[in-house]
Amino acid sequence: MQIIQASLDELERLVPLFDGYRQFYRQASDLAAARTFLHDRLSNNESIIFLAQTPKAGLGFCQLYPSFSSVSMQRLWILNDLFVAEHARGQGVASGLLNVARDWAVSTKSKGLVLETEASNITAQRLYEQHGWQRDLAEYYYFLNV
Repeated sequence: MQIIQASLDELERLVPLFDGYRQFYRQASDLAAARTFLHDRLSNNESIIFLAQTPKAGLGFCQLYPSFSSVSMQRLWILNDLFVAEHARGQGVASGLLNVARDWAVSTKSKGLVLETEASNITAQRLYEQHGWQRDLAEYYYFLNV
C-alpha cells in the first residue's frame, strides 16, 4: 500500500471511493457530482486529500480542510472525510491515513486536527481513540441549517 497526496491526476481513483463514502452516510450514489465536487476542491486548493492505493486500485482516502483557531492563533485541520473501501478494511488502511494526516498537521505547524463522526459509528471511534484522539466532552457542537 502507498499513501500519496492526491492531485487531479488521481481524480478517477478518488471518485468511486468518495461516492462510497457518501453512500455510507445514506446519500444516493452520484458519480458525476462526486467528480465535480472533488475536481473543484483539488483545482481550487481547498482541501488536502490523501489516497491509499495499490498499483491496481484505490483503497481509501481522507480529506482535510484548513481552518484556524483564533484563540491559539494557529492553523488546524478538519479531518472531514475518512473512508476505506469494503474490500480493504482490516488491512491498516485507515490507520495509515490517520498517521499521514497527523504527519501533515505536524509538518504544517498546526495546533492539531479535529473531526466529527456519528455517535453510532463505534468502529471509527475506537480507531480514533487508538490513535490518540480524545473525545471532547467540554464543548458543544451546534449547526445552523440554512
